[in-house]
Amino acid sequence: MTAAREHVMAGLDDVRAGLEDLYRDLHAHPELAFEEHRTAAEVARRAQAAGYEVTAGVGRTGVVAVLRNGDGPTVLLRADMDALPVQEQTDLPYASTVDGVMHACGHDMHTVCLLGALDLLARGRDHWSGTILAVFQPAEELAVGAEAMVDDSLYERFGQPDITLGQHLAPIPAGWLGCHAGPAFAATDTLDVRLHGKGGHGSRPETTVDPVVMAASTILRLQTIVSREIAAKDSAVVTVGMVHGGTKDNIIPDHVDLGVNVRTFDDQVRARVLASIERIVRAEAAAAGAPKDPEITRSNAFPVLVNDEAAMARTKAAFDEAFPMVVDPGPVTGSEDFGHFGATAGVPTCYWLFGGEDQERFVTAYSGGTFERDIPSNHSPHFAPLVQPTLDGGVTALVAAALAWLG
Repeated sequence: MTAAREHVMAGLDDVRAGLEDLYRDLHAHPELAFEEHRTAAEVARRAQAAGYEVTAGVGRTGVVAVLRNGDGPTVLLRADMDALPVQEQTDLPYASTVDGVMHACGHDMHTVCLLGALDLLARGRDHWSGTILAVFQPAEELAVGAEAMVDDSLYERFGQPDITLGQHLAPIPAGWLGCHAGPAFAATDTLDVRLHGKGGHGSRPETTVDPVVMAASTILRLQTIVSREIAAKDSAVVTVGMVHGGTKDNIIPDHVDLGVNVRTFDDQVRARVLASIERIVRAEAAAAGAPKDPEITRSNAFPVLVNDEAAMARTKAAFDEAFPMVVDPGPVTGSEDFGHFGATAGVPTCYWLFGGEDQERFVTAYSGGTFERDIPSNHSPHFAPLVQPTLDGGVTALVAAALAWLG
């Protein structure tokens, strides 16, 4: 499909400036999960102007755009739209104008890249045949957006796809892609834990059961699960990312809340880690003399995202023609609910990474062993991808992938 891709991509120069302006606008106006009303309205307007049949409000705030262009397969292309509760610290001229909310994971870039690809594919429809089913998804960060759209009769209303394609921005050089077949993105489990104590005066701890000390012991003990209970050949991450307790320094509270995040690639490892967390939480509460059992609630979960090997090989062949650098990053401990689209449709999933970092900066940091320190990752308040080269790479990847499957 090299010739078709070249014909379609010939229009990139005509749309680039508008895409850059749109990216800066969306970045400055981030919206949290299921609040993507402004973003969705702009997506719907632009997709309709490009010639797509557009339906808004799918899965609450999702948008679906369909272009039917003769006989051929139906290709689902997806972008997520929601931002994160992060205070931006980039000092960019187009930094977030919303206090405490930021596009720190690149979903604004995902959205704009897909809109650009849809525009180019519509302009170049003489060079392919089939149906494009474009899905602009809400609430990926809550792990419920894909499910919400499927449950809102996505496939019954708009047709069954033959392949699901998507991408995620990563802190690798702009113009690079990362593709991994098999288990590619980790399963995630989020646990909300409430440890109960007995509150009282900070000067008389003997009259209390201190849940802050209980929480401290629990947090430290949870970190032994991966190091002492999981085999070295397996992979798991246990993070306590939230601790809430107390109101004043001289008041011992009656409870402390913990937010625990788990990443795994194997169902047996996943079950063992979750069981270990529950065992440790309950044991530490009992050891502290807690007046009642802790509460452990599973608030959300992502399944493992598995890239179909044959589908990834076919898509990667198109990438190899279009990009100078396509690498295998191995399994990524980040998580994604994109796999829900392919799993519920019973069709292959193909999901890849595209870069947004300055190449010289990346190479210097990576070769110097300072990558983790010097290159802001997704969810960082300093996450700031390059604009033009990142858009070019993301649009090109989506077009190349789509054309690898369209007739």
